[in-house]
Amino acid sequence: MKLLHTSDWHLGQSLHQFDRSFEHAQFLAWLLDTLVAQQVDALLIAGDVFDSSNPSAASQSQLYQFLTQARKRLPRLNIVMTAGNHDAPARLEAPAPFLALLDAVVVGLVGRRNDSDDNGAGASIDLDRIVVPLKDAAGKIAAWCIAMPFLRPSDLPRIEGAVDQYAAGIAALYAQAYEFAAIKRAPGQAIIALGHCHISGGAISKESERRIVIGGVESLSSDIFAPGIDYVALGHLHLAQKIGGDPTRRYCGSPLPMSFSEIDYPHQVVLVELTGQTVLDVREIRIPRSVELLCVPKKPAPIDEVLAQLQALEFADAPEAQWPFLLVRVRLNQPEPQLRAKVQTALLGKPVRLVQIHASTTQSAELEPAQMIAIDELSNMAPAGFFERLFQHRYGVGPPEAIMTAFTELVDLASHSDAQP
Repeated sequence: MKLLHTSDWHLGQSLHQFDRSFEHAQFLAWLLDTLVAQQVDALLIAGDVFDSSNPSAASQSQLYQFLTQARKRLPRLNIVMTAGNHDAPARLEAPAPFLALLDAVVVGLVGRRNDSDDNGAGASIDLDRIVVPLKDAAGKIAAWCIAMPFLRPSDLPRIEGAVDQYAAGIAALYAQAYEFAAIKRAPGQAIIALGHCHISGGAISKESERRIVIGGVESLSSDIFAPGIDYVALGHLHLAQKIGGDPTRRYCGSPLPMSFSEIDYPHQVVLVELTGQTVLDVREIRIPRSVELLCVPKKPAPIDEVLAQLQALEFADAPEAQWPFLLVRVRLNQPEPQLRAKVQTALLGKPVRLVQIHASTTQSAELEPAQMIAIDELSNMAPAGFFERLFQHRYGVGPPEAIMTAFTELVDLASHSDAQP
């Protein structure tokens, strides 16, 4: 049996103001071809299907068209999709009855059985919702999948005496699910687990991954996955990586770079081949990048050097949707009011999309952290005084007279605008 592990699609994501639907369409088309070429039996999507809890109609259409085409091209394909911390669990589950017709299982929430007492307490976890069968090409059950979504405190059983209720609750829920799956499986059937969480030791992308902090918990122990689980398909961290070097416990990573900090990430999906309960092979398949992310220069440089490098850039003609995204890094010794205009002039006529200009100063890197200002002092400080202190801290010198004059004019203009009826 072949499984394909993917996660963190973030459909609907934009890079600052730029839409990325073209890149997602290219990835999904490539994924369809890969599923067919590899004759995959089960597609596992470990959370963050959408970038927003309120996804656009266009991004939802991308998902459902992909699922429909996948089912059409591989009629026996199992699809298991779980919610991540970016997804709205109820919204992701809403089309579940229709997705079931495609043999697609979607789990947004950990449900509870209707077996609570009169006060509503003691309802047990509905394990049938999260432990689902995976069938082989012959239509026979070959494995069981623990389809665990991103877990919130309300999803978890309460553990008496536990200091960290969140971590203890997650460990207990995975243990219950594993025991349930172990009872259901026949000899030779594997157990697979999905998870959308931060496992201790995993490397994060600070610019694009939303931190998961609930009750002070940032990362979980890999011990929550029982040794009897044959493969753990993780989502949330965008960098593809193995947990503790174990090829059967891993993050596959995101299919696209979500920020410029992820330019050098090895974006991929993971193909897992099973024979019975034995993992025969785990193989990474690189995802081709349809749009490049460029950082010019690699490290901040003086403005004249940067402008020269930008003017020297050459690109092949392409439709605008394929133009590279560009981050420009400049090191300044003093304020440069015309910085954006100069950068745009250097790029004039080039098929590239300027996403961001990051300006830093040599002085600010060497300065001590700004001194704390008392609330009373801050409330009594005039705007000009605050501006002078901020300028001094950032550039190491006081603001020039021309800049102070311009700032004062802006403050006066804003004051007069507020005073008008």
